[in-house]
Amino acid sequence: MRALNISIVGATGAVGAELLKLLEESRIPVNRLRLLASSNSGGRQLRFRDKICFVEPLGEIGDLKADIAFFSAGGAVSATWGPLFAAQGALVIDNSNAFRMNPDVPLVVPQVNPSALSDRPRPGIVANPNCSTIQLVRALRPLVTALDVHQIIVTTYQAASGAGLVGIDELRNGTRAVLEGRSGPPAERFPVSLAFNVVPQVGEIGSEGVTLEELKLLQESRKILAMPHLRLTSTCVRVPVVNGHSEAVYLEFEKPVCLEQVHELLAQEAGVRLYADGIREGYPTPRFITNPEDVHVGRVRVNPENPRGLWLWVVADNLQVGAALNALLIAQLAIANRVIGGI
Repeated sequence: MRALNISIVGATGAVGAELLKLLEESRIPVNRLRLLASSNSGGRQLRFRDKICFVEPLGEIGDLKADIAFFSAGGAVSATWGPLFAAQGALVIDNSNAFRMNPDVPLVVPQVNPSALSDRPRPGIVANPNCSTIQLVRALRPLVTALDVHQIIVTTYQAASGAGLVGIDELRNGTRAVLEGRSGPPAERFPVSLAFNVVPQVGEIGSEGVTLEELKLLQESRKILAMPHLRLTSTCVRVPVVNGHSEAVYLEFEKPVCLEQVHELLAQEAGVRLYADGIREGYPTPRFITNPEDVHVGRVRVNPENPRGLWLWVVADNLQVGAALNALLIAQLAIANRVIGGI
């Protein structure tokens, strides 16, 4: 396999920094790496495999040629620049919401629907799902494949890092202000201050009272799982956690569910760590999870009032599992399936 030319758009953001680290640790051979960001980050120096790379302002470059172009700079940037990179031959792997529901663009979680990227997509773009969706479908896959699900109810507890470095800074600055007895700066990245708070809104609220994040969970899960009629409803909540999303997931099946079968299905799922014994093993929490490439599942229990109901507690590193790692796995899948030109 030849060494690849790779561009990272949004290289200085939270996801871009994580992707750069994961790419460095991977076995993907890199010929030329271009780090692209806004003009504010132009000229910054970042290290990659014992070399210094300079960050280039995206708006000032002329050559868009690459084998793979990772995008983690927001939907507006992706919508404008993604097709331009793809037109120059790059396989664009986009982390925004710009293309996810485009029927010609595969929405891929490699552990769940790898066949979606068996061929090069016509637009030259692959969509990386939303962070909360990725960990959910990775935990759901073995259950909805083996059992007939009636409906799913999800409550998410999403970290500040889901709003990027600005979100992390806003949480930290607000927390410091409260501890010092100050009012602190006004909320910008969140609807209200997140410090010592819980905010039941992630994304804009639509006309029916559903937020964009809640809509993403439904639409993206249906597309990834190839279950267009999946009944799923959610409430997405932002919590004062720096990194790591958590989800309380309630599944109701058509028939009574066997806890032992659920344990077996989850324990055999690659990339899922099951905490089967809550007394001895405890349960996952975002601050203390190890193996950030895994989806962690605990508090697994059948509803004592309804033998068809099942509860799961699902935790994952949203910057890795929910963004950068999934993007890198998409790239590795694309390489393995030879959907990148010249491989």
